[in-house]
Amino acid sequence: MPDQSLPAAPPSTAPDAPPQARADRGLSRRALLGTAGATGLVLGAAGGAVGYAAAPAPATPLASVGSEQVMFHGKHQPGILQGLQAHGHLVAFDLTPGAGRTEAAALLRRWSGTARRLMAGEAAAHGDTDVARDAGPSSLTVTFGFGHSFFARTGLEKRRPVALDPLPAFSSDHLDARRSNGDLWVQIGANDALVAFHALRALQKDAGGAARVRWQMNGFNRSPGATPHPMTARNLMGQVDGTRNPKPSDADFDRRVFVPASGSADPAWMANGSYVVVRRIRMLLDDWERLSRAAQEQVIGRRKADGAPLTGGTETAEMDLEKTDANGDLVIPLNAHARITRPDQNGGAAMLRRPFSYHDGFDADGTPDAGLLFVCWQADPLRGFVTVQRKLDRGDALSRFIRHEASGLFAVPGGAAEGEYVGQALLEG
Repeated sequence: MPDQSLPAAPPSTAPDAPPQARADRGLSRRALLGTAGATGLVLGAAGGAVGYAAAPAPATPLASVGSEQVMFHGKHQPGILQGLQAHGHLVAFDLTPGAGRTEAAALLRRWSGTARRLMAGEAAAHGDTDVARDAGPSSLTVTFGFGHSFFARTGLEKRRPVALDPLPAFSSDHLDARRSNGDLWVQIGANDALVAFHALRALQKDAGGAARVRWQMNGFNRSPGATPHPMTARNLMGQVDGTRNPKPSDADFDRRVFVPASGSADPAWMANGSYVVVRRIRMLLDDWERLSRAAQEQVIGRRKADGAPLTGGTETAEMDLEKTDANGDLVIPLNAHARITRPDQNGGAAMLRRPFSYHDGFDADGTPDAGLLFVCWQADPLRGFVTVQRKLDRGDALSRFIRHEASGLFAVPGGAAEGEYVGQALLEG
């Protein structure tokens, strides 16, 4: 859960021609909304381990949120390099007994077709529920991945990447196997709650008899336009979250985040793909909120007000890890989260974090079941997540206030070209 940040990339523009609508619907969702006032898609990634989060996104008038569109086809799958979305669903599926490679290929073809249509603001091809009829694309993204167990179920063990080996156990783990792993993983994000739910429901229906939901989690982030000026997001601890996420402008960004298209030990079908670690991290908010602000800042190593390091400057200022106070004590403690997660303290290990917060109600004693749906992307999880988490395991001050309750690792292939579906190189290669 490192301390990193990612600025937004230039906006993309939607196609000139409106999406083709279904004959029995007349107009697409996007056409019904219109595109007046559109600001375009804000690209860029933002992260957020339980440290510091998303790149600032340009303040966006709420009236234009629905018109923003992300392209389904591309070099990388959507939902990795886009800015944080206001609403998200993470869901894992298991193939049903008797379903194998043929059924999985048909399912990924259906899912890819549905994702393309919904991301363009169109209705689902069959049995659309009209839940999102009045909305535009709302920056909807849909991302697909394969779990370790998928390959045995489809007879593709020889094509399973070494990087997909199970994650090691960590001392902060209290994992629920029923809410961990899975054959297939889907990430859905959008800036409108109904658009996100509509996609979730459509993909579940598309699964048909081929796959069944294993687990599903709901998350959220701050809505576009909710702040008067662009600023880094906060997590449920009130901390600025994502200040030191790797940036696409970094010379080694692609090497850290994406599997190269050539010269890689990974299977060829993973070219331009990435590996995603998903963790449900419960924040022990009652314990955290009993701390004074000064004590919270010592745990993190940053000012709560603006995310700046305790050694001074602005949010993006470099930390002075050797600076001491009048008593000779380090201003940023040795076990401060921001110190421990720095890439230069972990052999250069870094990952692109793109999380959602979650709140699933309260326990019987009133304790909030809330925290972070941690989602991080890297070219190699052993050199990314595992390296950093092992360091955190050995003495992160934040560990007293969080608990890892679910976990998953998935191989996310590169984006689908026009006329192709996600995972086609694996399933038909």
